[in-house]
Amino acid sequence: MGKIRLAICGVGNCASSLLQGIEYYRQGGPDRNLGLMHPDLGGYKPSDIQVVAAFDIDRRKVGKPLEQAMFALPNCTKTIWKRMPKTGVRVQMGEVLDGISEHMSNYPEARAFQVSKEKPVDVVRELKRSRAEILMCYLPVGSEEAVRFYAGTCLESGVSLINCMPVFIVSGGKWAQRFEAKGIPVIGDDVKSQLGATILHRAVTALCVERGIRLDRTYQLNVGGNTDFLNMLNQQRLVSKKISKTEAVTSQIPGGIAPECIHVGPSDYVPWLNDNKVCFLRVAGRGYGGIPLELEARLSVEDSPNSGGVTVDAIRCCQIARDRGIGGPLYSISAYAMKHPPKQINDQVARRMVEEFIAGKRER
Repeated sequence: MGKIRLAICGVGNCASSLLQGIEYYRQGGPDRNLGLMHPDLGGYKPSDIQVVAAFDIDRRKVGKPLEQAMFALPNCTKTIWKRMPKTGVRVQMGEVLDGISEHMSNYPEARAFQVSKEKPVDVVRELKRSRAEILMCYLPVGSEEAVRFYAGTCLESGVSLINCMPVFIVSGGKWAQRFEAKGIPVIGDDVKSQLGATILHRAVTALCVERGIRLDRTYQLNVGGNTDFLNMLNQQRLVSKKISKTEAVTSQIPGGIAPECIHVGPSDYVPWLNDNKVCFLRVAGRGYGGIPLELEARLSVEDSPNSGGVTVDAIRCCQIARDRGIGGPLYSISAYAMKHPPKQINDQVARRMVEEFIAGKRER
């Protein structure tokens, strides 16, 4: 198998964790398969992923070698692999558009984005020059214009998009049709974690339904200290995020649940947590004979490596689709890896579909 030529927009904590993890698995060792859902996915290993282009807007990252930029402030995730090799890739200036919320200017530089004065590059030209095949979108929540801009560059350059953000591109109808018309495989939208708040909430909800429990009320409250949580203090940037996270849960409840009886979403920014996210989950329902029951759970995870455990599979599934000449939304891996896919599918069913896709079965 050849290398998977990857481009990244947004060299933040998620990108840093993904790339450090790839090097961790490249180096091997006694725990070489620890934390991987698929050590080998259709013949591709994590070490086959090679970054060939990167875009950001922060002055501490733009112009820097990628192996240095991934550790630059305001990144604050835990280190997986410190001695990163030279990549030969320099982070280039992307388009800012709506990528930064104004309220970030009220916070310390070490915690917030600082816009570079460099002129944005021609992203389409750079994608073509680097011969990138897949673009990972790691932009901040609420970057509606910016995500659409990068989706447009993918369409123009023939590059696949893996949209990890809650901007509805792959699940957005017209955008998905445009990628399908051009025969470009895409995955999205809004990445789930390997074991995060959404997948846990879905599992608990599905279990209640399977066991005959009527779910009456539920909430999911999340706090963290990275730039993602700082960015999401701006409630105006959370519209699509709340839709994405809420529908990921309500899709598991036949007949749904009253809007006033469910609350899912980011709750607060706690700087000292850094990249650690803490989720408080509660469900209340009724079982046999209408007798009430309640469940409360607390989940603490390092946020960015948690998403890396999923995206490393999404990248390889996307490359397999390109190898096979499959275009448009990839339904199985989107349902398994994303909160707001084109089609919501039960996680166990989606996993089986992913295994069938890897084995060669067409999804449609």
